[in-house]
Amino acid sequence: MSTLSIGKYTLKHFDLSAKETMDKYLNLINVDVSDYTFAGNYIWLSTATGFYAIVNDTFCLFILNSGELTMLLPPIGKKENTYEAIIDCFEIMNSHNSNRNYSKMEYVHEDILEGFVDYLEEGTLIYEMLKDFIIEKKLVDYIYKVDDLIDLKGDSYKSKRNEINRFNKVYPEHKIEILDIKKHGNDVLNLFNKWVKDRTTYMPKEEVEVFLDGIYFERFAIKRLVKDYENLDIIGLVIYIDDEVKGFTVGEKINKTTASVILEKTDFEILGCAQFIFREFTKILKDKYGVEYINVGDDMGFENLKKVKMSYRPNKLVPKYTIYQK
Repeated sequence: MSTLSIGKYTLKHFDLSAKETMDKYLNLINVDVSDYTFAGNYIWLSTATGFYAIVNDTFCLFILNSGELTMLLPPIGKKENTYEAIIDCFEIMNSHNSNRNYSKMEYVHEDILEGFVDYLEEGTLIYEMLKDFIIEKKLVDYIYKVDDLIDLKGDSYKSKRNEINRFNKVYPEHKIEILDIKKHGNDVLNLFNKWVKDRTTYMPKEEVEVFLDGIYFERFAIKRLVKDYENLDIIGLVIYIDDEVKGFTVGEKINKTTASVILEKTDFEILGCAQFIFREFTKILKDKYGVEYINVGDDMGFENLKKVKMSYRPNKLVPKYTIYQK
């Protein structure tokens, strides 16, 4: 196992062995953002090198890219330990990086941000606390009431109901199964490859390269998902049409009230399949975890993805922040 020594700290490689430790610290906080889980970070870190350290009794997740060290999350733990850990983590990054401008903390939940601004001696002004930092609002997570996604009531969901009804009419013999990676793993990979091929076939040529760059990380994430599925606390669903897997989705529990959808892919040519599997999966997430809300992550800054996620009428949009140094 590789490590990274910086000053008095030894950063350990972020792999499956880190799960128990990270889960222990995640249980000390209560946030509903999709980034605050072990599985989500482990899957999406498949193309980069992750490291972690315990700093001031908080779990600190770093990512090493092109030789520069940043933080994928802020320090995770009790609020009274967070401020000092943030200061220490910036010192760790600054000590390693070629330029302190590379040092940053991403995906900071507003609850943790409150801990950052509030924790200092009584009477200290906020602008003094933040004099060395810039806090920038970035993306938002889209969170829905689970019953809204299941019932799809009202005019605002009419198009979703129509898509699902059309799907059921055209494909009455479809079957859904809980994802069994030994049975479905190869089919999941094949469907993803078909999805990429279909998307690029119907896409204007000038957009293909940008699209392929965008899904590069997703391809590796799905490969890691298939490889380590049984070691992660996640659940998935597949849909069969004519004995072929035409859709799959995977999710997990974030906290007591909220579950998330990590990944979803359906055959581009099966109209209504995406709407159908999404609704069916929300039922499974509710039954398995007893949650009230479903988080589908952020839109990664893509306008078309934003439109899709807004079309489901989110109950709340939870902002995520990045902390920089001045």
